[in-house]
Amino acid sequence: MSFGIYDATIPVYKQGLTTLLHLLDKAEEHAAANGVDINALIEGKLAPDMFNFKQQLQIACDMAKGGAMRLSGQEVPSHPDTETTVAELRTRIQTVLAIINSVTVEQFADAEAREIKMVFPSITFEFKGPRFVTYWSLPNFFFHVTTAYNILRNQGVVIGKPDFLGQ
Repeated sequence: MSFGIYDATIPVYKQGLTTLLHLLDKAEEHAAANGVDINALIEGKLAPDMFNFKQQLQIACDMAKGGAMRLSGQEVPSHPDTETTVAELRTRIQTVLAIINSVTVEQFADAEAREIKMVFPSITFEFKGPRFVTYWSLPNFFFHVTTAYNILRNQGVVIGKPDFLGQ
């Protein structure tokens, strides 16, 4: 049995999204135990010019679903960034997990040769599947999951490496 792009991405996206669900639980526990407004935690940032926790979570979700869909040759569903509560953020993660869980290893059969083109207003990126995974999808996914973790940690939420790595 060989190790392929499906194995390198789908389980990683699932674990990272599950970590984000766990971080939301820890944020709620911290807020309740310390009389902190949960909204202050999800709006928290590390620096004035950075995205807040909520936006980090939204982008991590976008990276996971975008990676799964592009690598399996499917259209990426759009999710507007309208979440304002922990419950809505949790629903977004669960929605993305359902999308990712619907992808099969068979749909990744051509992922190594698949051409992926992403067009932004000021730049266009073109990748083959492996380069998309290693230079775009996973690095961006980890950046935003890690930054979400760091925002909560910086705000005093008691979390550590096991909370990031999960089970």
